[in-house]
Amino acid sequence: MAAPPAELAARPHRWGVAALLLVTVVWGTTFPAMKAMTGELRAVEIIALRFAVASAVLWPFLRRIRAPELRWGAWMGLLMFVATALQVSGLALTTSNRNAFITGLNVVLVPILASLLGQRLGWPVLAGAALSVLGMSAMFYEAAPWGLGDSLTLASAFCYAVYVLTFEQCSRAMARAGQHCRPERLAAVQSALMLGLGAAAVAMQGGDALATLPARAQAHAWPLLYLGLAASAGMVWLQAWGQARVRAVEAALMYSLEPVFAAITAVFYIHEVLSGRALAGAAVIVLGVMVSQWTGRMRSV
Repeated sequence: MAAPPAELAARPHRWGVAALLLVTVVWGTTFPAMKAMTGELRAVEIIALRFAVASAVLWPFLRRIRAPELRWGAWMGLLMFVATALQVSGLALTTSNRNAFITGLNVVLVPILASLLGQRLGWPVLAGAALSVLGMSAMFYEAAPWGLGDSLTLASAFCYAVYVLTFEQCSRAMARAGQHCRPERLAAVQSALMLGLGAAAVAMQGGDALATLPARAQAHAWPLLYLGLAASAGMVWLQAWGQARVRAVEAALMYSLEPVFAAITAVFYIHEVLSGRALAGAAVIVLGVMVSQWTGRMRSV
C-alpha cells in the first residue's frame, strides 16, 4: 500500500534529521583526537592537512559547478575556516570541557540570529534549546576564570551559528532561482577554500615550522586521515544534504549532541571518567533534542 501524501512529505525531514545526527556522532568522535594534536600541530596546520585529504576526495565535484554554488560555497568555506581556526586555537588554551560547552552555545546563538532574520520559533524549539544549554552546563561546568581560550571559542561559536544559518539561506536562494542545491558541490568548494586558506597560513609561518611539519604530521597520520575522510569530506557533504531538509534552528539542536558523543568517545579514547552530573547533563541534552522534534517544524513570518 502506498504511503499517504503527508507521510511522504515528512520523510525528507526525517531523513535530514537522521543525516545530521550521524554528522554529530562523527564530529563528537573527533574531539579527543583534535585535543591530542594541538600539542604538536597549530590550528592552521590541522586545517590544511585535514582539508588536503578532503579536497583530494571531493575535487571531481568542482567540474561543471554553477556560479551560485561557487559563491555560496566560498562564503560558507570562509565561515568554516574562521570558526574552525578559532575553535582549535581556543582548544589549545582552555580545557576540552570548556571548549565543548562554549562551542555548543550555538544552540542558543542560532535561534537568536534566526529571530533577527524574522523567523518565529515554536515552543518545542525554544524548550529544546533551553534544555540543551542546561544539560551542557551540567556536563561541562568548571569554576575557573574566563580566559583568552574561552573568548576565542565563543567567537568560533558565533561564526558557526552564522554558518548554520547560511546553509538555510543558500537553499532558499537557489530554490527561488529555480535551481537545486547540490550538496556535493558546496562541500567541494568549501574544502578547496579551507585547503587554500590553511595552506597560505601555514606558508606564512616559514622557517622551522615548515621544515618540521612533515614529521609532526606523520606522528598523527591516522587521526588526520580520519579527520579528512570522515569528518571533513564525508560529513561536510552529509551536513549540506541534511540541512537542505531541516531548518537551521533544528540543525543547531542536533549539533548540541556533539559534546555528548565527544564525552562518550573520550571515555574510550583517552580514558576519561564521566561523573554522575555529566551523565545527567547528557540525558537532559538528549531530552532537549527529543522535545525540539515534538512538532519537527518551525514557521517563518
